[in-house]
Amino acid sequence: MRIKTVLTLWLLGITLAWAAVLPPDLGIDPLVNAQGQALGWWKLRQHLIYLSGLWSIGLMALVMVLALRLPLLDRALGGMDQVYRLHKWAGIGAALAAILHWGADESSDWIKGLWGRAGRPAREAVLPWLTDARGFAKDLGEMAFYLLLAMVAITLLTRLLSYRPWRFLHRAMPLLFLALVIHTVALMPLSFWTLPLGLLMGTLLALGSAAALWSLAGWIGRARSHTGRIHAVQVLGDGGTAAPIEVICALPASWPSHRAGQFVFVRFDAWEGAHPFTIASAPGSLGTSAQGEQLLRLVIKPLGDYTRTLGRRLQAGQRVDIEGPYGRFDGRGRQRRQQVWIAGGVGITPFLALLEARQPGTATAGSRLQPVLMHYCTRDAATDPLLPRLRQLCAQAQPPVNLTVHGDAQGQRLQPKDLEAIPGPLDIWFCGPQGLGDALDAHASGARSWRLHRESFAMR
Repeated sequence: MRIKTVLTLWLLGITLAWAAVLPPDLGIDPLVNAQGQALGWWKLRQHLIYLSGLWSIGLMALVMVLALRLPLLDRALGGMDQVYRLHKWAGIGAALAAILHWGADESSDWIKGLWGRAGRPAREAVLPWLTDARGFAKDLGEMAFYLLLAMVAITLLTRLLSYRPWRFLHRAMPLLFLALVIHTVALMPLSFWTLPLGLLMGTLLALGSAAALWSLAGWIGRARSHTGRIHAVQVLGDGGTAAPIEVICALPASWPSHRAGQFVFVRFDAWEGAHPFTIASAPGSLGTSAQGEQLLRLVIKPLGDYTRTLGRRLQAGQRVDIEGPYGRFDGRGRQRRQQVWIAGGVGITPFLALLEARQPGTATAGSRLQPVLMHYCTRDAATDPLLPRLRQLCAQAQPPVNLTVHGDAQGQRLQPKDLEAIPGPLDIWFCGPQGLGDALDAHASGARSWRLHRESFAMR
């Protein structure tokens, strides 16, 4: 809901600022006059070109700022995963607006074919020192448009590329934005630079350009980056290719600690880049290393090409770069609501940290926390390597956490309707497969007493 609200308000603000600099008579009535001249169609085309262009570059400026991983946005949107969801949808919106912009520009052939060139508006005046750059700016914008569509398509069709080549292609997005800034500044009508549109677009273009340059310099997240080492590595369960990996990281004194439920961006290999992983331990629950380093646990399931190789590549003593922590997945809600935790597969990791924070003797155990009904969905409850630890943590939790296990192999699949038997309003915290999350989301939207908090790691 927040993402839809932000995008709606963002586009509405740009639209109102654009409307404020237009004359009261938009010039589109009639679309075709008595002499058969398409005066209104030509003017409507011009309005669509300008408004769709403003929408596209405005959304791309938002994409650039969101990519900075600012703590302020983390708090405002309810977690860095939500920031990246907004980043993704703003990029899709920018591409759709760019298609509308391109279509409006190409519609001149259609209008000429039906009514001829009569009534076509003269070119609008632009900033005087950029008049001679019109042709270059238009060609640059057209080239950037095709590249934008290609990059958005590759981002959506993630299976076309593995993470590493996708990452390098995505790093070109700031250059693409800067090219579109040149296109916008050179072709935006001089009248648009007046208040309020000029101030709004000038601010967005400046902020977006600064963010793009920051990204190109490689400074994103640098202030929250820490260099540590791998303290221990263990393959859990039967040690097979699908077994999860437990990685204990030793971090320097600069690490600010974290809150249970947060995640970090981890880079084991400089060539591969950083991947998001949930911290599977509560603050201080692992103590410190012999050298006094703070320890934290990651539990990584081999789901992709990269994570499948980690079990045989990672070794104790190896360098690890960690950026963060990020996220607001704290498993807390309103006192008058029943707290329900639902985990699927490797989505159990934030809940392991939340459960450790409820263990006897921890600073937060019993402190303003509520009892929880927890559902854990796994492929096979008989062989799940994380289940024994989960049962132990739930049994000792303060306040209590009542655990229900749903094993697919045992025919115990959880359905959203199964939660309807729980009395009272619910706060549901979910982390797991997208299919189950979508089903819960759809069910919760129709139940006034349900509130769903969903952790999402689909960051591309």
